[in-house]
Formats: sequence, C-alpha cells, structure tokens
Amino acid sequence: MTSTDALRFGLVGTGPWARRTYAPTLAAHPHAEFTGVWGRRPEAAAELAAGHSTTAYDDVDALFAACDAVAFAVPPDVQAPLAARAAAAGCHLLLDKPLATEPDAARAVVEAADVAGVASAVFCTMRYAPATSAWITEQAAVEGWFTGRADWYGALYTPGDDADVRASTPWRAERGALWDVGPHALSVLLPILGDVVALTARRGAGDTVHLILGHEDGASSTATLSLTTPKAAGGVCVELRGSAGVFTMPTGGTAQEALAVAVDVLLESARTGVPSACDARFGLRITEILAAAQLSLES
Repeated sequence: MTSTDALRFGLVGTGPWARRTYAPTLAAHPHAEFTGVWGRRPEAAAELAAGHSTTAYDDVDALFAACDAVAFAVPPDVQAPLAARAAAAGCHLLLDKPLATEPDAARAVVEAADVAGVASAVFCTMRYAPATSAWITEQAAVEGWFTGRADWYGALYTPGDDADVRASTPWRAERGALWDVGPHALSVLLPILGDVVALTARRGAGDTVHLILGHEDGASSTATLSLTTPKAAGGVCVELRGSAGVFTMPTGGTAQEALAVAVDVLLESARTGVPSACDARFGLRITEILAAAQLSLES
C-alpha cells in the first residue's frame, strides 16, 4: 500500500466476528486509528471498547461523525441501511459479506457511496487472503477456461461446533449457506470466469444448495454451499479446468490477516479515488445473483 496518514475507523457490531476479527485487526493496523464501537447492545459495545482502549458510542450517528471510515460486523439487513447512513456522513465503508439480502438495499448503499464520493470494500475473505488473492489474479489473466467448481462445506450447525457463533448470528440459520458462504464462492468465480448470465439452484441435504452457473464468456461452473455438512466431510475447494489444464485454489492464512489487507485496499481506494475490485458495486452484484438463486429455489 502507498503510504498514507492513518484514518479513524469506527466499528459497528459486537458479536463474535467483531470481537475475534474486526476489533483486534483495527486495533493493530498501523494505518488505522481505532476510534470507537457501536452495537445494538450497549453493554457489549462498552465491554468490547474497554478491551481495546477505545470509546463506546450510544449513538451510531455520533460514531460516524467521529470517524473517517466505518467497518461493519453485523447481519446484512442491519448493515445495509447503516452503511448508507455512514456514507452520507462522509465515511468510507469496510463492509461485510453479503452486503445485503435484498438488491434494493444493496443498491441504496452503492448510490449513497457514489453521491458522497466515499470508498468501499466488501470483506470477501478469499479476495484479500494473500495466497488466494494472488491465485485469483493469476487465473483471471488466463484465457480458455471451460468450467469451474467452488465447494464450501461448512459444519457450523454440526453438534460440538462453534455454539457462540450459532447463538449470536441467527440470520445464518434463517438464510442458510446460500447467503453465508455463497458470497465466498461467487467472489472467486466471477473475476475469473466472468459475470453470471444464467443460473439454476436446487436444494440438497440440510441447508445445502447446489448452483449451476453460466458465465458471460461461455464457461460454466457449479457451486455447492453448506453449513450443515458432517464435520468429517467439511472443507473448501475451488477447481478450474481449461485449455491450460486443471488448477486448484490454495488455502491458508487467517481471517485477521485477510482483513488487514482489506483495510489496506480501502485506504488505497480512499487515497486515490480508484474503486477497489471488490467494492460495494461488486457486493451489489453478488446480492443480485444470490437473490436470483433464492427465487430459483422457491420456484
């Protein structure tokens, strides 16, 4: 990243994702001044702020007024309207995925950011983790892809897994794997194979969803998404096949490492005015595709 002055970052959210990933990353980042926290539970905001020697805000608009940028670690349908308000207040946006679960709500964030002239980045982990982001960039420059597959087999709702996350994120149980890990799959497939122009979605066991995607450049792909996979069968795999051969995405790194890169990307976009590749507009496109998949499931 090109050197720039530190920006004052606020954090919206106090759940496990905020505590384990966002707050420690913002507190440690050399170009971020962790200015404050707001949450829907004031006592949780106070506890999180105290743990990182920052300020808990009772009023979210007061947090926006005190910040140059805001990171969001809240459910998508809470995130979208607050992000539009933050943009209107002149704050750059570090958004979680999915941006929203309704295209109109996601579009409102894009429009607010455009009007205010603020930068945005959506934290799709694979787009920022060093090993996977480099691999995506390399494959996006290759021609002749025939097909691909992206499989996200999570065991979040398997007995004995992370009860803290399950209890604090009921939107995942309501919306399922399509909306939780679907953005990860799309964030990898789209920059390599092109935009989605046709899709079919079908249900599998548990909350499993199977997607068949047609891409604008003629390639096809599939995605299998699940949060209810048996623990022994869990894992992530992205595979591409084309005239250059068969290529499998590497894995590795931590969420905090990836988020630190996302902060760098947002700072660079704010400094230069050049939109990031995984900005709110890209987040809107992911929401549009997932909404179309939801309609396919319901039909």
